[in-house]
Amino acid sequence: MKGIFQSNADRQQQTGLRCKENMKKRRGIAAVMAAVLLVCAFPLTAYADKISDLEKEINERKEEKEQTESEIKSRKNELAGLNEEAEGLKGQLNSLNSELTAVSNNLAELEEKIADKNAEIETTEKELEDAWEKEGIQYEAMKKRIQFMYEKRDYIMMEMLFGSANFAELLNRQDYIEKLSEYDRKQLDEFIAIREEIEEKEAQLVQEKEDLDELKVSVEAEQSRFQGLVGQVSGEINSTQQEMAQTEAEMLQYEKELAEQKSDIARLQEELAEERRLSQLAAQSAWRNISDISFAEGDRYLLANLIYCEAGNQPYEGQVAVGAVVMNRVMSSVFPDTVVGVIYQNKQFSPVASGRLALALAENRATDACYRAADAAMTGTTTVGNCLFFRTPIEGLTGTRIGGHIFY
Repeated sequence: MKGIFQSNADRQQQTGLRCKENMKKRRGIAAVMAAVLLVCAFPLTAYADKISDLEKEINERKEEKEQTESEIKSRKNELAGLNEEAEGLKGQLNSLNSELTAVSNNLAELEEKIADKNAEIETTEKELEDAWEKEGIQYEAMKKRIQFMYEKRDYIMMEMLFGSANFAELLNRQDYIEKLSEYDRKQLDEFIAIREEIEEKEAQLVQEKEDLDELKVSVEAEQSRFQGLVGQVSGEINSTQQEMAQTEAEMLQYEKELAEQKSDIARLQEELAEERRLSQLAAQSAWRNISDISFAEGDRYLLANLIYCEAGNQPYEGQVAVGAVVMNRVMSSVFPDTVVGVIYQNKQFSPVASGRLALALAENRATDACYRAADAAMTGTTTVGNCLFFRTPIEGLTGTRIGGHIFY
């Protein structure tokens, strides 16, 4: 009975111990799960914030793009209006030039007529001068004959009386004298009539020339008016063309901005897609503890030289951050679980693809600071939390900024 009782007591004691151990295990598991959830929650929140920021920025860029497209449309409409205005002005200018040509031709004809009229006046003045001269000669000749007959009247009468053979001859001589006087008077009257006619003709020509001169002044004023209108319209055309050139330059600038905005939107959309992909990776990620990682020989050498290639010119805090990113990936379930696997994963670290890491490894270029940063990261030290990525900063990318890198 004692053995049985003792055995029962022992079994009860063992059962109690097992319960305590199970409780401890459950608490440990719960603690681990809480830690995993806490660790996973950080990148998920960061990715959510980053995605939200990118979506907001894309929307802002799209609004800017719509505004730019509206400006381009406005400039195109303005340009079309200016082009129509310029075409109208050119038509007006052609019409004015045609009218100006007609006026100029008219003026040339007037000037030719005035020149002809001046020539006619000059000819008429010479004719008038000749007429005056002939009239004067005739007048002087007649005057001399009259004077001679008056002074020699008695002699002439005696000559006619005694020189005539008979009375009929006397009458003939008397008739001759009378006809001679009549001829002189007639010639004088004709010369006077010709002179007066020439004077009238000259007066008429002078009046016609005066009329032509007045008409010329009027046509010159018309020509000047059209020249002014042509100059004014030409100035308006030049002004419109300058405005068109400025509008075209503005439109080209807006088109350039639109192309840049489209490029920015495309880039941001690519980043958004990448962030969503990374967010999904982080959401699927389960994390190990640093103490669960087994390091291979050469991991320290490899990590230190990668740190040298990626952050050799960065502050020590940034070098530790690069090492921490590598270790965070090793601890994440969505990346390789070794340092070598993480560093040489395809298209992850640019020094690997460029060959810089191979050169650094060949010559062991890592500095003491890089080795210390590698040691710190391999013991679980981090200056960037659970960040899995880093790069040079770009617009809209949020995260932890250390030196020339941003970690997220």
